[in-house]
Amino acid sequence: MLAAVARFGYARATVAKTRIYLASPLGFSQAGRHFYTSVLVPFVRRLGYEVLDPWARTDQRTIEAVQKMPYGAARRDAWRTLNREMTASNRAAIDEARGVVAVLDGVDVDSGTAAEIGYAFARGKLIVGYRGDFRLSADNEGSTVNMQVEYFIRESGGTIVDRYEDLEPALAPLGGGTA
Repeated sequence: MLAAVARFGYARATVAKTRIYLASPLGFSQAGRHFYTSVLVPFVRRLGYEVLDPWARTDQRTIEAVQKMPYGAARRDAWRTLNREMTASNRAAIDEARGVVAVLDGVDVDSGTAAEIGYAFARGKLIVGYRGDFRLSADNEGSTVNMQVEYFIRESGGTIVDRYEDLEPALAPLGGGTA
């Protein structure tokens, strides 16, 4: 089909990129955001994947408006509403993705990231963990991180890498960056 398009000039063919959801707590800190936006997201995009970025799904001005509200019931209610919108958006992004890259750094895997891993596993997504943090964080010497989190990653067909540069072969079961 693509050869016919090129040969006869019928219509410009587009190839959809495979979507990857990036689960991570890195947006909570300045240093984490820098690595996430300057290194990790561009790296996954260069591999040919469309990145579904939970940190970019909500307009930062909306978050800032709630943060600037005075402490009290109205601010709490605004957070509750925004929290539901953001988490529903993240759930939808996981549903749209073929795979998940989950950042596992920290003394324990971030609880939100762990929840996203569990949801992605239940939805049948390939999950690849990235743990660049060399500190010990496992239940015992038989695992890298929390054993339930690691179980979901490995049972999904995924693995855990300790260098982000190793994400390319770990994501290979998805068939590359194009669907």
